[in-house]
Amino acid sequence: MQATIDDSVGLSAGVIQAAQSETAPIPIPEGWGRRCGRALLKAMDWGFGWVSLMAGLAVLAVIPVLNVLSLGYLLHVTGRVAITGRLRDGFVGLPQAAVVGRIVLGAWLVFLPVRLVSGLWRDAELVDPGSGLAQGWRVGLWIMAILAAGQVVWASVRGGRLRHFLWPAPRLFFRSVAACSPWGQVWHSVLEYGASLRLNYYFWLGFRGLVGSLAWLAVPVGLLIWAAQLPAAQGGGILSLAGGLGLVCVAIYLPFLQARFALENRLAAFFELGPIRQWFIRAPVAFCLTGLVTVVLALPLYLLKIELPPREIAWLPSLVFVLFMFPARLLTGWAVGRASRRQLPRHVFFRWAGRLVLLLVALLYVVFVYATQYLSWDGSWSLLEQHAFLVFSTFKL
Repeated sequence: MQATIDDSVGLSAGVIQAAQSETAPIPIPEGWGRRCGRALLKAMDWGFGWVSLMAGLAVLAVIPVLNVLSLGYLLHVTGRVAITGRLRDGFVGLPQAAVVGRIVLGAWLVFLPVRLVSGLWRDAELVDPGSGLAQGWRVGLWIMAILAAGQVVWASVRGGRLRHFLWPAPRLFFRSVAACSPWGQVWHSVLEYGASLRLNYYFWLGFRGLVGSLAWLAVPVGLLIWAAQLPAAQGGGILSLAGGLGLVCVAIYLPFLQARFALENRLAAFFELGPIRQWFIRAPVAFCLTGLVTVVLALPLYLLKIELPPREIAWLPSLVFVLFMFPARLLTGWAVGRASRRQLPRHVFFRWAGRLVLLLVALLYVVFVYATQYLSWDGSWSLLEQHAFLVFSTFKL
């Protein structure tokens, strides 16, 4: 009897489930068009974040003190790729950069009418200073500037998408003001976004990376600058030779020492050469490729110093620096990650061939850098800017 009741209950449940499945809407598979559209939007957002990130790093690189943030970010990229071994993991902070980029672009669009009215006001002041027409344009300029600033703030609160800047959604604004619904979360969101930028971490990492890099560069670069102030008969030639040989040794080791520092987050890692040698014998080809690409991408940056750029485009060499050095940092992290995962050394032929290649690449870098002091507007002081080691514009404080 109990079995019959259980069977009937199970049968009833099965009938009910079957009935529900018949009446439930059949899920419609997502079409390829929608998937392609979503992938396209994601790619556009990624690209916008990439452009915003490069522009932001370029701007930071020419601002005294804040340029340490740019150095810290590039070192972090190197360490992150070294940990995972994947180049794609080096693209850090793209969503955060996309937010800033959208707000900047949206604000520029919103203030376009303000700039137009500003031009009309200036023209009216030039034609008839203090006239009623000029005063009217001035009042209109203030009104439009206040409205534009409010629109930028409101669009940022709504999410910072470009459509938010193009349409203010007045009905939503008044309902939000009356209900005070979004304003309690705005400050919390701003704090969360600020924490996601990790500015303290990048600054501290960049500052220590700068100290460690300068500890290696101070002696050879100092000798080269000193030699440039002396005639060859007074020891200038010997000092140049000593400084050049020292810089060759630094050029071989320093990029990988920076990667190890970023990987372990220890300043003492800058002064431990043994692990670098062990990594090299495990991945000599990767190290040679990294050294070659780093030097090839760094040398064109010195050509930008032949002529002093106008103040309006002073950030342009910095942008080129970031665009060229970012791939070099990715590749350095990849080489270190590849070497750290291997246990056995490579064949002796590849090790000695790799040493020879790295030596030739370092010599090429030093000779080119030494020659550019006679072409740069800063003279021998331009040697302080070592692009291959991310020491760029740091001394322009």
